[in-house]
Amino acid sequence: MDLAERLNDPALFKTQSYVGGAWIGGDTSFAVDNPANRQKLAEVADVGEAGAKAAVAAASDGFKVWRKTSPFERSRILLKWLDLIQDNTDDLATLITAEMGKPWREAKGEIAYGAAFIEWSAHEAARVHGETLPVPAPGARGWTIRQPVGVVSCITPWNFPAAMITRKAAPALAAGCSLVIKPAPETPLTALTLAELADRAGFPRGVFNLICGDASKLGPIMTGSPEVRMIGFTGSTEVGKLLMRQAADGIKRVALELGGNAPFIVMDDADLDAAAAGVVQAKFRSGGQTCVSPNRIIVQDDVADDFVERLQARISEVKAGDGFAPDSDIGPLIHDEAVERVDALVKQAVSGGARVVVGGQPLADELGGSFYAPTLIEGSGFDSEIARSEIFGPVASVYRAGDEKHILDLANDTPYGLAAYLYTRDIGRVHRMSEGLDYGMIGVNAPMVGSASTPFGGMKESGIGREGGKWGVEEFTELKYVLLSGVNS
Repeated sequence: MDLAERLNDPALFKTQSYVGGAWIGGDTSFAVDNPANRQKLAEVADVGEAGAKAAVAAASDGFKVWRKTSPFERSRILLKWLDLIQDNTDDLATLITAEMGKPWREAKGEIAYGAAFIEWSAHEAARVHGETLPVPAPGARGWTIRQPVGVVSCITPWNFPAAMITRKAAPALAAGCSLVIKPAPETPLTALTLAELADRAGFPRGVFNLICGDASKLGPIMTGSPEVRMIGFTGSTEVGKLLMRQAADGIKRVALELGGNAPFIVMDDADLDAAAAGVVQAKFRSGGQTCVSPNRIIVQDDVADDFVERLQARISEVKAGDGFAPDSDIGPLIHDEAVERVDALVKQAVSGGARVVVGGQPLADELGGSFYAPTLIEGSGFDSEIARSEIFGPVASVYRAGDEKHILDLANDTPYGLAAYLYTRDIGRVHRMSEGLDYGMIGVNAPMVGSASTPFGGMKESGIGREGGKWGVEEFTELKYVLLSGVNS
C-alpha cells in the first residue's frame, strides 16, 4: 500500500519545506527509503542555499512578532499544536515506522513522549520571569529580565524524528524564539507533518520554519547567518564539535546533546531479574539506536554468571522484524551502512577473544532489510573498540568487574558522560555511586531516564545544556539585569 493511503488525512503527507508560512520546493530532491524493505517512500525537495537563506530571513521577521506576543497567547498556540499532534498520533507513528523502522507501538510512544514536551513548555511559557535584587546603592532598585535569545537553528537526528523536534521547538517557542529546523535526511516526512500541524495551529508567519536538504549547503547558513543567535543540535559528538566551531565566529549560543557510552552497572546485591529486564528495555529500544542506550554492561564478578544466563534468556526472546508487524520487538537499523558498522564491531570483538552468546549476525537474507540480530556478547576487553565506541545497534556487551572503586573507574573511563544506569538495593551505594559517576543522568533501578519535566543532557563530550523542565525553556533565554537609580530622590 502507498504510504499516503495509510494516512487518514493525505494532506499531511508533505514533500516540500515550510518557510514563512508557505510550502517551497527546490531544484533537486532526495529519496527517502524504508529501511525494513529498502523501498522508496518519497522524493523530498532539497531547498538548497536559497531556501536556507529564505528560512533565516523569515525567522528573523517572525521573531519580531513572536517575541512581543503574550506568553499566554504563545501557550494557547502551543496547546493547539499539541491537540493536533495527539489527534494525528496514528498517522505520525505510521510515518516514523515507515521511514525510521521502529515498531509502530514504539513509534506511538515516541509521539506521546514528544507531545509531553509541548504540553510542559506551553504551561512554562507564562513562568519565564525575572527577580527583584538587592543592590548596594542607596535609593536604587535592581531586577532581572529573561528575554528570548532570538532566531534558533535546530538540527535534529533520525532516531527520534518527532520527539527530537518537539523537545527543542516547544521550549524555544514558549520562550519567544523563532525557529529554523533541519531534520535528518533519513526521516524528513515526520518532521514535515509536524510543520503542517504547526501551520494549522496558527503560529504567526515565519515563527516556525522547517527546511530539508544537503547539510553541507544548509548548515553553514543555519550556523553562520548573523540573524541566528543560537544552535540546538542532537547528534554525534564529531558533528557537535564542528557546529561549535562554526558558532564560535558569531559567539552564538549552543545547546548540544551528543553521543554517549552509557554504562549499565549491576551490583552483587541487585535484583538480577529486574536488571536483566532493564537491560533489554534500555538497550533494545529503537534497536539500540539511542544516545542513552547501554553500551557497557558492567557486572560484579560474584553474580556475573547468573546474570548472563538470565540476560541470555531474555535477549533470545527479542524478535526483529518489520515495524508494522505486531509481533516485532525491534525494527531494522537505519540503513545498510549501520548494519555493516555494527557487524564489524562484533567481529572485531570476537577476534579479540569475546564470545557471542546470542545473535551476532545480520538478518538481511532472512528479513530483507537493514536488520541485525538481537545480540549478547561477553569477554571483550575494556580497551576494545566495541567498549570505546557508541555501538548504536542491538548489541549488549557484558564486562566483569570487582569492587565499587573498580567499577566507577571503568564506568568513567570514557570521554562521554550522557547517561548511566545503576542496579543495587543498597541505599548507601546509590548515593556513593550516583555522586561518583560522571554522567548527566543516572537511572537507579530504572531503565528510562527522560521525561518532559526533568533535565536531559550530559557532561564532558556528551554535550552542553539541558532539555526538559524549566531548564529546557531557560536555555532559550537571555538574562538581562536592570539597575534603576534615584528611586528615593
